[in-house]
Amino acid sequence: MSGLVIALPKGRILEETMPYFKAVGIEPEAAFFDEKSRLLRFKTNIKDVELIRVRSFDVATFVAFGAAQIGICGNDVLAEFEYSEIYAPIDLGIGKCRMASAAPKEFADEDIFKSGHVRVATKYPNITKKYYQSMGVQAECIKLSGAMELAPTIGLCTRIVDVVSSGATLKANGLVELEHILDVSSRLIMNRTAFKTETEEMTLWLDKFKGALNDFAA
Repeated sequence: MSGLVIALPKGRILEETMPYFKAVGIEPEAAFFDEKSRLLRFKTNIKDVELIRVRSFDVATFVAFGAAQIGICGNDVLAEFEYSEIYAPIDLGIGKCRMASAAPKEFADEDIFKSGHVRVATKYPNITKKYYQSMGVQAECIKLSGAMELAPTIGLCTRIVDVVSSGATLKANGLVELEHILDVSSRLIMNRTAFKTETEEMTLWLDKFKGALNDFAA
């Protein structure tokens, strides 16, 4: 392998991944920790190992299409895209939250089973449609990238589906949590083709991350 590229998500999960990278011997260059830096690609202490920092939804895409060989990605993203080229061998146990539906109190008792239809704002249309389909309900999904809690309060929809941590944001915006859809945590993911063609090196990194996970669990 001429070079290893590892895709990492921006935001809170990035901080939680750092103990793993320290444990496997990867130290990013100083600019990686500079919040003012506009760089998206970073060198490390290991020659030919680079890190890229992208949106959490984009990590899976970079790895699936081989632009990065390894990444850290939530299983919510994996479930949404279902990329066949992604191998997700390890649950790192970080970034834990849940995916749930929520609605304003006045819509909380909406009988979606009677109508057989619900309009939902979400950035997870595939997961949302499959979930409600399993309940015999057709979900009309409006895809949003943010400000999800605002959507039902101004009449765009009656429900949202999003990831929830403490639930404080829902409460602050007058929403109540309804259905639990999915438990979410971050996974180590690998490109399947890279794993097949560079088995020795990819297995080496996989074993290092497994060892770090076992050490943290001990």
